[in-house]
Amino acid sequence: MLSFFISLFAFMSGVYVFSSKRKHLMLVLLSLEYIVISLFLMIVLYLLCFNNELYFVIIFMVMSVCEGVLGLSILVSMIRSHGNDFFNSFSFSLC
Repeated sequence: MLSFFISLFAFMSGVYVFSSKRKHLMLVLLSLEYIVISLFLMIVLYLLCFNNELYFVIIFMVMSVCEGVLGLSILVSMIRSHGNDFFNSFSFSLC
């Protein structure tokens, strides 16, 4: 039970960082990955508690890896086109 509360605290701290650090895309992506890892821990603890199958964990990890790769590709394309990952440094009206 203590490990579930620890993972819930990790999730809430990740959400706090996600909502407070929104000037850099890299910090947003890192906080999203931290949230995904804490959700992964909660899912594993829940499934192990009730002796369920762990196939859903594999599917969840595949989807989280796809999310991470998509975020990194957006980060690379932004850095190549604008030079940095600040949200305030470029205008959305040019897109």
